[in-house]
Amino acid sequence: MPAQKAAEAVRPVAGLAQRKPWKKKTPVEAVLDQINRQREDVAKKEEELKVARRQLQKLEEARKVLEST
Repeated sequence: MPAQKAAEAVRPVAGLAQRKPWKKKTPVEAVLDQINRQREDVAKKEEELKVARRQLQKLEEARKVLEST
Protein backbone atom coordinates (compact mmCIF):
# COMPACT_ATOMS: atom_id res chain seq x y z
CA MET A 1 0.00 0.00 0.00
CA PRO A 2 2.74 2.60 0.80
CA ALA A 3 4.34 2.02 -2.60
CA GLN A 4 1.03 2.85 -4.25
CA LYS A 5 0.77 6.12 -2.28
CA ALA A 6 4.32 7.04 -3.28
CA ALA A 7 3.50 6.43 -6.92
CA GLU A 8 0.40 8.59 -6.62
CA ALA A 9 2.45 11.41 -5.10
CA VAL A 10 4.83 11.41 -8.06
CA ARG A 11 2.06 11.45 -10.64
CA PRO A 12 1.38 15.02 -11.86
CA VAL A 13 -1.97 16.55 -11.01
CA ALA A 14 -4.17 17.45 -13.95
CA GLY A 15 -3.97 21.13 -14.85
CA LEU A 16 -0.51 21.76 -13.35
CA ALA A 17 2.49 22.51 -15.50
CA GLN A 18 5.09 19.80 -15.98
CA ARG A 19 8.52 20.25 -14.44
CA LYS A 20 11.28 21.28 -16.78
CA PRO A 21 13.77 18.54 -17.59
CA TRP A 22 16.86 18.51 -15.41
CA LYS A 23 19.87 20.12 -17.05
CA LYS A 24 23.30 19.34 -15.66
CA LYS A 25 25.24 22.48 -14.79
CA THR A 26 28.88 23.00 -15.56
CA PRO A 27 31.17 23.62 -12.57
CA VAL A 28 31.34 27.29 -13.56
CA GLU A 29 27.54 27.60 -13.60
CA ALA A 30 27.31 25.85 -10.24
CA VAL A 31 29.80 28.26 -8.64
CA LEU A 32 28.11 31.29 -10.20
CA ASP A 33 24.76 30.10 -8.82
CA GLN A 34 26.32 29.72 -5.37
CA ILE A 35 27.73 33.24 -5.59
CA ASN A 36 24.35 34.66 -6.57
CA ARG A 37 22.55 32.78 -3.78
CA GLN A 38 25.12 34.00 -1.25
CA ARG A 39 24.81 37.57 -2.53
CA GLU A 40 21.02 37.43 -2.13
CA ASP A 41 21.39 35.93 1.35
CA VAL A 42 23.77 38.70 2.43
CA ALA A 43 21.44 41.39 1.08
CA LYS A 44 18.51 39.86 2.98
CA LYS A 45 20.50 39.69 6.21
CA GLU A 46 21.69 43.28 5.78
CA GLU A 47 18.06 44.40 5.46
CA GLU A 48 17.13 42.43 8.58
CA LEU A 49 20.06 44.04 10.40
CA LYS A 50 18.85 47.52 9.41
CA VAL A 51 15.41 46.74 10.82
CA ALA A 52 16.93 45.38 14.05
CA ARG A 53 19.13 48.48 14.43
CA ARG A 54 16.10 50.76 14.01
CA GLN A 55 14.21 48.80 16.65
CA LEU A 56 17.18 48.98 19.00
CA GLN A 57 17.47 52.73 18.48
CA LYS A 58 13.79 53.21 19.34
CA LEU A 59 14.17 51.09 22.46
CA GLU A 60 17.27 53.02 23.53
CA GLU A 61 15.36 56.29 23.12
CA ALA A 62 12.51 54.89 25.22
CA ARG A 63 15.04 53.82 27.85
CA LYS A 64 16.47 57.34 28.01
CA VAL A 65 12.98 58.75 28.51
CA LEU A 66 12.22 56.26 31.26
CA GLU A 67 15.53 56.86 33.04
CA SER A 68 15.09 60.65 32.95
CA THR A 69 11.81 60.51 34.87
